[in-house]
Amino acid sequence: MSLYLVLKFLHVIGAAVLLGTGAGIAFFLYRAERREAPAAIAATLRTVVVADYIFTATAAVAQPITGFLLVYLVGYSLGQTWIAASLILYVLVGACWLPVVVLQIRMRDIAAKAEAAGADRLPPAYYRLSRIWFWLGWPAFLSVLIIFWLMIAKPA
Repeated sequence: MSLYLVLKFLHVIGAAVLLGTGAGIAFFLYRAERREAPAAIAATLRTVVVADYIFTATAAVAQPITGFLLVYLVGYSLGQTWIAASLILYVLVGACWLPVVVLQIRMRDIAAKAEAAGADRLPPAYYRLSRIWFWLGWPAFLSVLIIFWLMIAKPA
């Protein structure tokens, strides 16, 4: 098997992990928040934070490495429109994701405190953070979808 195919495989798997983990995390936290039980939300956020570290962070580091190696191997220019646009969108994804990780940790801690206190509802501070988390997720998610399209279509 050629180095190109190995790198392309790893790049596609990394992209799938980014998209899938992001969508999965959003879905499971959305479902937990609908129950509004601090214990369910705290448990979900504990898992969400771990998943982001294991899956999202690993893929987020691997993507530019495999991408730049593929560009070099194939002989593409970083100035090609689809590559430049993908890189700009990737930076946007990172600019949204890094604060989201911080928010998830803060939300997890608030939910854990509410659970430990036996509260039947989370404090308003939690819901403020949750709204910010939600709105930061949309540009990141849409950007990842656009990057997928750019990688497949390679428009001029």
